[in-house]
Amino acid sequence: MSAQTPSVLFVCVHNAGRSQMAAGFLTALGGGRVEVRSAGSAPADAINSAAVEAMAEIGIDISDQSPKILTPDTVESSDVVITMGCGDACPVFPGVSYRDWALDDPAGKGIDAVRPIRDQIRSLVVDLLAEIAPADNTSRAR
Repeated sequence: MSAQTPSVLFVCVHNAGRSQMAAGFLTALGGGRVEVRSAGSAPADAINSAAVEAMAEIGIDISDQSPKILTPDTVESSDVVITMGCGDACPVFPGVSYRDWALDDPAGKGIDAVRPIRDQIRSLVVDLLAEIAPADNTSRAR
């Protein structure tokens, strides 16, 4: 990781649930320390309404987001690419760190089924953030 702001790309097939929730968490928790993007190999027409509702319950609004198509340029310009079920659809470039998060797909599921997926994503994002862009501890009062 360079001294510049790290860039993270979240990828899932439809870019309508998992990747949008992950991007919402990283944006909210990252405090501007990370450039956050998301995309899908076969984007849906709209974001999963249960994902929007699950995030709104915890104070994160992703309702203004829209599914975006995954492009090789987006992957190549990212420091870390997190895939969530897109498999081989994600192009591989040297110098990019790839990770796969095995998460259930919230597509077609109600809010009760989406909440545990949301909570699992939050935990993974917290760990990722601590690894790639730790908070500056020098500014805290001792």
